[in-house]
Amino acid sequence: MLISSDVGVETTIKIIKRIENRVAHDKFLNTSELNKILKEEIASLLEENHTENFNDFSFPLSAKPYIIMVVGVNGVGKTTTIGKRAYQYKSSGKSVLIGAADTFRAAAIDQLEIWANRVEVPIVKQKMGADPASVAFDTISSALSNNFDVVIIDTAGRLHNKANLMNELAKIKRVISKAIPQAPHEILLILDGSTGQNAIEQAKQFMNVTEVNAIALTKLDGTAKGGVVIGISEQFKIPVKYIGIGEKKEDLQIFNKYEFVDSLFN
Repeated sequence: MLISSDVGVETTIKIIKRIENRVAHDKFLNTSELNKILKEEIASLLEENHTENFNDFSFPLSAKPYIIMVVGVNGVGKTTTIGKRAYQYKSSGKSVLIGAADTFRAAAIDQLEIWANRVEVPIVKQKMGADPASVAFDTISSALSNNFDVVIIDTAGRLHNKANLMNELAKIKRVISKAIPQAPHEILLILDGSTGQNAIEQAKQFMNVTEVNAIALTKLDGTAKGGVVIGISEQFKIPVKYIGIGEKKEDLQIFNKYEFVDSLFN
């Protein structure tokens, strides 16, 4: 069941060993009790990887402005997730500013602007081909002068080689940190949950080029094998914070480990 849910072989073996160790000490009577133990061990594994439970987007932020730098390959739902997250923060009473620092991909700025207009959140942009770090700087400057609560900065998913991508992301991060020490407070990696084990490979790539400290999994709308959440969380020791479950602006949820584990078994 775990393998077919895309948990991954290494993590599956780890979970089974945990259950074996527990059952060696605790007696269990039947399959339903074993299922309960399995659920508890998976939830415990996610907890060890600092996956917190929040109910909605009204939780207090650790800084103001709270700076989020968003990374991920093209096509995983990066723009959509930024738009949804801006909507959720705005709905919870926070002021949000978006920065369009993916200036390399044709239409990336236009797509982000469409989402910004849809959720009625301001956007800072320059023309295609502009320096992404310059866009990030303008966004932070605007956020500071206008007292925004949250800043979400988009970045390029792919440049013509990995060294360029690494240099670009490092430069953006440097500019942000210079303007606000300790920022970005969150480097959010967007992964497409429907790609299964390929999402783990993408995570490896971005972990090599930047200090990711949160993950959002998109396209978990019933067709995806969401067990990859467990594999990614366990392998990289990074919390999965958000899941995308559809195309509408409301279709972004705070990841709840207990609800997630229940859904796996249903």
